[in-house]
Amino acid sequence: MKEIGARLKKLTLSSKTPEELAEFYAQAYKLDLLKLDNQFICQKEQVILEFIPGESGQLSCIDYIFNNYSDFENYRLYLKEKIEINNISDNEFTITNPLGHNIGFSFNEHERFNPNESPRLQHFGIRAVDIDSLSEFYEHTLRFTISDRVYNEQQELTAIFIRTDQEHHSFAIFKSPINRFDHFSCEVRDWAEMKTWADHMAQNSIELAWGIGRHGPGNDTFFMIKDSDGNMGEISAELEQCSSGRPVGIWKHHPLTLNQWGVAIMRC
Repeated sequence: MKEIGARLKKLTLSSKTPEELAEFYAQAYKLDLLKLDNQFICQKEQVILEFIPGESGQLSCIDYIFNNYSDFENYRLYLKEKIEINNISDNEFTITNPLGHNIGFSFNEHERFNPNESPRLQHFGIRAVDIDSLSEFYEHTLRFTISDRVYNEQQELTAIFIRTDQEHHSFAIFKSPINRFDHFSCEVRDWAEMKTWADHMAQNSIELAWGIGRHGPGNDTFFMIKDSDGNMGEISAELEQCSSGRPVGIWKHHPLTLNQWGVAIMRC
Protein backbone atom coordinates (compact mmCIF):
# COMPACT_ATOMS: atom_id res chain seq x y z
CA MET A 1 0.00 0.00 0.00
CA LYS A 2 1.23 3.49 -0.87
CA GLU A 3 2.56 5.64 1.97
CA ILE A 4 0.35 8.53 3.11
CA GLY A 5 2.89 11.07 1.81
CA ALA A 6 3.64 13.10 4.97
CA ARG A 7 6.86 13.96 6.78
CA LEU A 8 7.63 14.86 10.35
CA LYS A 9 7.55 18.62 10.98
CA LYS A 10 7.56 19.33 14.74
CA LEU A 11 7.67 17.63 18.13
CA THR A 12 6.40 19.02 21.45
CA LEU A 13 7.79 17.57 24.68
CA SER A 14 6.77 18.30 28.25
CA SER A 15 9.21 18.77 31.11
CA LYS A 16 9.42 20.08 34.65
CA THR A 17 12.34 22.16 33.34
CA PRO A 18 11.35 23.06 29.75
CA GLU A 19 13.65 26.07 29.50
CA GLU A 20 16.65 23.97 30.50
CA LEU A 21 15.91 21.40 27.82
CA ALA A 22 15.34 24.06 25.19
CA GLU A 23 18.67 25.70 25.97
CA PHE A 24 20.41 22.31 25.83
CA TYR A 25 19.05 21.41 22.39
CA ALA A 26 19.49 24.92 21.00
CA GLN A 27 23.20 24.59 21.77
CA ALA A 28 23.51 20.96 20.68
CA TYR A 29 21.72 21.39 17.33
CA LYS A 30 22.66 25.05 16.64
CA LEU A 31 19.02 26.16 16.81
CA ASP A 32 17.45 29.53 17.48
CA LEU A 33 15.62 29.71 20.82
CA LEU A 34 12.31 31.54 21.09
CA LYS A 35 10.70 32.06 24.50
CA LEU A 36 6.92 32.66 24.62
CA ASP A 37 5.56 32.72 28.17
CA ASN A 38 5.92 29.06 29.23
CA GLN A 39 6.69 27.78 25.73
CA PHE A 40 10.25 27.36 24.53
CA ILE A 41 10.75 26.73 20.82
CA CYS A 42 14.02 25.63 19.21
CA GLN A 43 14.00 25.99 15.45
CA LYS A 44 15.99 26.58 12.30
CA GLU A 45 14.93 25.76 8.77
CA GLN A 46 13.64 22.16 8.99
CA VAL A 47 13.96 21.47 12.72
CA ILE A 48 11.22 22.55 15.15
CA LEU A 49 11.24 21.36 18.77
CA GLU A 50 8.90 22.80 21.41
CA PHE A 51 9.18 22.32 25.16
CA ILE A 52 6.28 23.02 27.53
CA PRO A 53 5.72 22.65 31.30
CA GLY A 54 4.45 19.24 32.40
CA GLU A 55 5.59 15.76 33.27
CA SER A 56 9.19 15.17 32.29
CA GLY A 57 10.06 12.66 29.60
CA GLN A 58 6.69 12.78 27.88
CA LEU A 59 5.60 13.50 24.34
CA SER A 60 2.71 15.97 23.99
CA CYS A 61 2.21 16.68 20.28
CA ILE A 62 3.48 15.43 16.93
CA ASP A 63 3.01 17.43 13.73
CA TYR A 64 3.22 16.01 10.21
CA ILE A 65 3.08 18.02 7.00
CA PHE A 66 2.06 16.80 3.54
CA ASN A 67 4.01 17.63 0.40
CA ASN A 68 0.89 18.06 -1.74
CA TYR A 69 -2.73 18.99 -1.09
CA SER A 70 -4.22 15.98 -2.86
CA ASP A 71 -2.53 13.53 -0.49
CA PHE A 72 -3.52 15.69 2.48
CA GLU A 73 -7.21 15.87 1.54
CA ASN A 74 -7.44 12.19 0.60
CA TYR A 75 -5.96 11.28 3.95
CA ARG A 76 -8.37 13.53 5.83
CA LEU A 77 -11.34 11.96 4.04
CA TYR A 78 -10.01 8.50 4.85
CA LEU A 79 -9.54 9.27 8.56
CA LYS A 80 -13.03 10.77 8.88
CA GLU A 81 -14.36 7.25 8.40
CA LYS A 82 -11.98 5.75 10.99
CA ILE A 83 -11.54 8.15 13.90
CA GLU A 84 -12.76 11.43 15.35
CA ILE A 85 -10.86 14.35 13.87
CA ASN A 86 -10.75 18.03 14.74
CA ASN A 87 -10.73 20.28 11.67
CA ILE A 88 -8.76 23.37 12.58
CA SER A 89 -8.81 24.85 9.08
CA ASP A 90 -9.01 23.83 5.43
CA ASN A 91 -5.33 22.93 5.62
CA GLU A 92 -5.00 21.45 9.10
CA PHE A 93 -6.62 18.86 11.39
CA THR A 94 -5.69 16.90 14.50
CA ILE A 95 -6.42 13.53 16.08
CA THR A 96 -5.48 11.87 19.38
CA ASN A 97 -3.72 8.52 19.67
CA PRO A 98 -4.37 5.89 22.41
CA LEU A 99 -1.63 7.37 24.62
CA GLY A 100 -3.23 10.81 24.55
CA HIS A 101 -0.69 12.39 22.20
CA ASN A 102 -2.12 14.98 19.82
CA ILE A 103 -1.16 14.36 16.19
CA GLY A 104 -1.50 17.21 13.72
CA PHE A 105 -1.61 16.91 9.94
CA SER A 106 -1.29 19.94 7.69
CA PHE A 107 -0.50 21.25 4.22
CA ASN A 108 1.17 24.55 3.37
CA GLU A 109 1.87 25.25 -0.28
CA HIS A 110 4.36 27.97 0.65
CA GLU A 111 6.50 25.80 2.90
CA ARG A 112 9.78 24.84 1.29
CA PHE A 113 10.97 21.24 1.63
CA ASN A 114 14.59 20.41 0.96
CA PRO A 115 15.45 16.76 1.74
CA ASN A 116 19.14 17.71 1.73
CA GLU A 117 18.74 20.36 4.45
CA SER A 118 21.09 19.65 7.31
CA PRO A 119 20.17 19.02 10.03
CA ARG A 120 16.56 18.03 9.29
CA LEU A 121 14.05 16.64 11.77
CA GLN A 122 13.40 13.15 10.45
CA HIS A 123 11.97 10.71 13.00
CA PHE A 124 11.26 10.01 16.65
CA GLY A 125 10.67 7.04 18.92
CA ILE A 126 8.63 6.30 22.02
CA ARG A 127 8.61 3.54 24.64
CA ALA A 128 5.25 1.84 25.22
CA VAL A 129 3.94 -0.86 27.54
CA ASP A 130 1.26 -2.08 25.12
CA ILE A 131 3.20 -2.03 21.87
CA ASP A 132 0.80 -4.44 20.14
CA SER A 133 -2.35 -2.30 20.37
CA LEU A 134 -0.41 0.86 19.58
CA SER A 135 1.19 -0.63 16.47
CA GLU A 136 -2.26 -1.92 15.45
CA PHE A 137 -3.61 1.64 15.72
CA TYR A 138 -0.87 3.12 13.56
CA GLU A 139 -1.04 0.41 10.91
CA HIS A 140 -4.78 -0.18 10.61
CA THR A 141 -6.38 3.06 11.80
CA LEU A 142 -3.85 5.70 10.70
CA ARG A 143 -2.65 3.59 7.74
CA PHE A 144 1.01 4.30 8.36
CA THR A 145 3.33 1.83 6.59
CA ILE A 146 5.33 -0.80 8.48
CA SER A 147 8.99 -1.03 7.45
CA ASP A 148 10.38 -3.46 10.04
CA ARG A 149 9.26 -5.47 13.08
CA VAL A 150 11.47 -6.89 15.83
CA TYR A 151 10.51 -10.06 17.77
CA ASN A 152 12.03 -11.79 20.78
CA GLU A 153 12.49 -15.56 21.15
CA GLN A 154 8.90 -15.89 22.41
CA GLN A 155 7.71 -14.24 19.18
CA GLU A 156 6.59 -11.16 21.09
CA LEU A 157 6.80 -7.82 19.29
CA THR A 158 9.52 -5.67 20.89
CA ALA A 159 10.00 -2.87 18.34
CA ILE A 160 8.36 -1.57 15.19
CA PHE A 161 9.57 0.97 12.62
CA ILE A 162 6.89 2.90 10.72
CA ARG A 163 7.11 5.21 7.71
CA THR A 164 4.88 7.92 6.24
CA ASP A 165 6.86 8.55 3.04
CA GLN A 166 9.82 6.87 1.35
CA GLU A 167 12.14 7.24 4.35
CA HIS A 168 12.48 4.07 6.41
CA HIS A 169 10.76 5.46 9.49
CA SER A 170 9.31 8.70 10.77
CA PHE A 171 8.26 6.89 13.94
CA ALA A 172 9.40 3.93 16.05
CA ILE A 173 7.86 2.16 19.05
CA PHE A 174 9.91 0.16 21.57
CA LYS A 175 8.33 -2.23 24.07
CA SER A 176 9.08 -1.02 27.60
CA PRO A 177 7.89 -1.30 31.21
CA ILE A 178 6.83 2.37 31.01
CA ASN A 179 5.24 4.79 28.54
CA ARG A 180 7.60 7.66 27.77
CA PHE A 181 9.44 9.52 25.04
CA ASP A 182 12.58 7.82 23.76
CA HIS A 183 14.40 9.93 21.15
CA PHE A 184 14.19 12.20 18.14
CA SER A 185 16.57 12.19 15.20
CA CYS A 186 17.90 14.86 12.88
CA GLU A 187 19.27 13.70 9.56
CA VAL A 188 22.54 15.13 8.25
CA ARG A 189 23.89 14.77 4.72
CA ASP A 190 26.40 11.96 5.11
CA TRP A 191 28.92 10.10 7.25
CA ALA A 192 31.49 12.89 6.91
CA GLU A 193 29.08 15.47 8.33
CA MET A 194 28.36 13.21 11.30
CA LYS A 195 32.03 13.59 12.26
CA THR A 196 31.64 17.38 12.15
CA TRP A 197 28.58 17.19 14.43
CA ALA A 198 30.37 14.86 16.86
CA ASP A 199 33.21 17.39 17.03
CA HIS A 200 30.64 20.14 17.69
CA MET A 201 29.26 18.16 20.62
CA ALA A 202 32.77 17.72 22.03
CA GLN A 203 33.53 21.42 21.68
CA ASN A 204 30.41 22.16 23.73
CA SER A 205 31.18 19.50 26.38
CA ILE A 206 28.15 17.40 25.35
CA GLU A 207 28.99 13.72 25.79
CA LEU A 208 27.79 11.05 23.38
CA ALA A 209 25.37 8.73 25.18
CA TRP A 210 25.33 6.07 22.45
CA GLY A 211 27.35 5.49 19.30
CA ILE A 212 28.77 6.18 16.87
CA GLY A 213 27.05 3.07 15.50
CA ARG A 214 24.87 1.64 12.75
CA HIS A 215 21.27 0.57 13.23
CA GLY A 216 20.04 -2.68 11.66
CA PRO A 217 16.52 -1.49 10.75
CA GLY A 218 17.04 1.55 8.55
CA ASN A 219 20.79 0.87 8.11
CA ASP A 220 21.63 4.45 9.17
CA THR A 221 24.76 5.53 10.99
CA PHE A 222 24.10 7.47 14.18
CA PHE A 223 25.09 8.81 17.56
CA MET A 224 22.91 10.01 20.44
CA ILE A 225 23.14 12.53 23.25
CA LYS A 226 20.97 12.58 26.39
CA ASP A 227 19.26 15.48 28.17
CA SER A 228 18.54 15.91 31.89
CA ASP A 229 15.08 14.30 31.53
CA GLY A 230 16.53 11.13 29.99
CA ASN A 231 15.33 11.91 26.45
CA MET A 232 17.82 11.27 23.67
CA GLY A 233 18.64 13.38 20.64
CA GLU A 234 20.12 11.64 17.64
CA ILE A 235 22.24 12.68 14.68
CA SER A 236 21.93 10.15 11.87
CA ALA A 237 22.83 9.83 8.22
CA GLU A 238 21.95 7.78 5.16
CA LEU A 239 18.67 6.25 6.34
CA GLU A 240 17.27 3.61 4.00
CA GLN A 241 14.92 4.87 1.29
CA CYS A 242 11.99 2.48 0.75
CA SER A 243 9.97 1.82 -2.37
CA SER A 244 6.20 1.36 -2.04
CA GLY A 245 5.40 -2.31 -1.58
CA ARG A 246 8.71 -3.08 0.11
CA PRO A 247 8.27 -6.28 2.18
CA VAL A 248 8.20 -5.82 5.94
CA GLY A 249 11.57 -6.70 7.44
CA ILE A 250 11.74 -9.10 10.40
CA TRP A 251 14.54 -8.79 12.96
CA LYS A 252 15.57 -10.60 16.13
CA HIS A 253 15.45 -8.83 19.49
CA HIS A 254 19.20 -8.61 19.95
CA PRO A 255 21.77 -5.86 20.65
CA LEU A 256 23.24 -6.28 17.16
CA THR A 257 19.86 -5.42 15.65
CA LEU A 258 19.89 -2.00 17.31
CA ASN A 259 23.60 -1.45 16.72
CA GLN A 260 25.42 -3.64 14.24
CA TRP A 261 28.73 -2.23 15.47
CA GLY A 262 28.34 -3.33 19.08
CA VAL A 263 26.93 -1.72 22.21
CA ALA A 264 23.13 -1.17 22.23
CA ILE A 265 20.54 0.46 24.47
CA MET A 266 17.87 -2.20 25.05
CA ARG A 267 14.50 -0.84 26.13
CA CYS A 268 13.24 -4.17 27.47
